[in-house]
Amino acid sequence: MQSNKLRMAIRSTAAVAILGVAAQAQAVSFETGGYQTDIYGYGRLNASYDLDSNQALSTRSGSYAGLAGNDDAADGHFGADAFQSRIGLKTVSPEGVTINVEGDFRGGGGGSLRLRHAYGEYKGVLMGQTWSNFTSFVGNTATLDFDSLPGYAGYQSRTAQARYTTGPLSFSLEDPQNSIITGGLVGTPPTPGAVAVDTKDSLPAFTARLQDSQGGLSYAAAVLAHQVGYDTGSTDESSMGFATFGALKLALSDMITVQGTLSYSDGANSYLYRSGENFGAASAYVDQNGDVETISGYGGSIGAGFNLGGGRSINIGYGIVQVDWDDAEDDAAAAGLAGAVGSQSETNSAVMANYKWTPVNNVMMGVEYQFLSRENVDGTDGDASRLLFAAQYNF
Repeated sequence: MQSNKLRMAIRSTAAVAILGVAAQAQAVSFETGGYQTDIYGYGRLNASYDLDSNQALSTRSGSYAGLAGNDDAADGHFGADAFQSRIGLKTVSPEGVTINVEGDFRGGGGGSLRLRHAYGEYKGVLMGQTWSNFTSFVGNTATLDFDSLPGYAGYQSRTAQARYTTGPLSFSLEDPQNSIITGGLVGTPPTPGAVAVDTKDSLPAFTARLQDSQGGLSYAAAVLAHQVGYDTGSTDESSMGFATFGALKLALSDMITVQGTLSYSDGANSYLYRSGENFGAASAYVDQNGDVETISGYGGSIGAGFNLGGGRSINIGYGIVQVDWDDAEDDAAAAGLAGAVGSQSETNSAVMANYKWTPVNNVMMGVEYQFLSRENVDGTDGDASRLLFAAQYNF
């Protein structure tokens, strides 16, 4: 019984934290010719008030861009939008093939339809676009902020992939995500110059994940490997990048859960959640010899959820990520990176606390306080306090 309660708590928390679904219900469910089809989604208003500098993205999520050195920025900014609203269709064929297509309106900076999910699945084989297999929601704390805490487990987004799942194990080949910071290297051998190199993806990213529960504990762990490199036409260099994470959730009672995540990457910081300007930091840099040198980083989060009954809950969470730029700093001048490394984010952190309530079925409202902090490699830092409000109507 406790295990079942934990599974339900995890699914609910994950839905609220990442999908923003309070208690999703299908308004339209029908069967035709043996096909079982559901149409689902929600309408959502997000509003924010930035007490300090304006850090709002679309969906009013908190941004780390421009946070460092924001002491002289204008204070007090209000905004609201409904871009997080979404609609999806899911159908299951008589043979057991599942097809899911879903979109929201965060595309193009907000207001344009954006594809979230588009995949088919049959007997554990999935192909299409959906959550990266190098992702887990097990350790996530429910927040109103759509992008949520730094340090969550894995990519925390969707990507094109081919995946196979058997029991608690899943494996995938995915569209790789990486970036290289360069200062412009030209000639043979490469020397600092005026032309930056372009990244090249020659191989898919490989992932493997274990996710299961036992008694009052649910857990997940995963590994990822990908190639990060560049090709100028005359010079072709690459290195392998790796990442791993662990996530846990513990149900202390029917009312209280605690959860957390730990992540590490080396040459795969695109998968270290919210480690860069806003999301992934650079995975590598090109040194003075033209070699691809990987950049490492680590992060984590911890939180607790309190079910107060009557559709009311309180959630508190903290997350932090840190990227190791020391080698890139040492090589900056010789590699033509002078000025480029100092402005990179070295540490991003956030505290979020919220109160949510469900006045009637399929309606969620909530308020949240956030404190964001960032420190750059050159020591420039900044922080900001924010207030969020959300109202969501599910169908």
